[in-house]
Amino acid sequence: MAENNNSSLKGQCLCGRIKYEVDALETRMGHCHCSMCRKFHGAAFATLGEAKAENFRWVSGKQYLKTYTAPNHTKRQFCEHCGSSLTFAPAKDDQKRIEFSLSTLDTAIELKPDAHIYTDNKANWYEIEDGLPQFVQGRDSKVKC
Repeated sequence: MAENNNSSLKGQCLCGRIKYEVDALETRMGHCHCSMCRKFHGAAFATLGEAKAENFRWVSGKQYLKTYTAPNHTKRQFCEHCGSSLTFAPAKDDQKRIEFSLSTLDTAIELKPDAHIYTDNKANWYEIEDGLPQFVQGRDSKVKC
């Protein structure tokens, strides 16, 4: 179920060259602790939200998007000028949804992340203490107790 907004959510990269809008968020959003997301975001985890492809659009600066394709064929897009992490696409992307870094939104949202994923790869110096479900791999994997 998507969150319906009367106006679009707005986001951008750090330097402001790339701007995007989201008409409706999907409810599934989570904290990814895989080593690639940690390195790409320079943080203990990446917090990603989802939107249906038809509800997400680049407003300006799309020409500044660069794509990194990882050895596992996942794709991450970022700004070539400031390095801001913007999107993630799984290896077998059906292009029906866009996963994007929630931290690049300028508009406040009411939804909250609902899970931690790839927790078997989490940074050893970070303890998860927020009570959200923890999945050892993706959402379809075993839940950590």
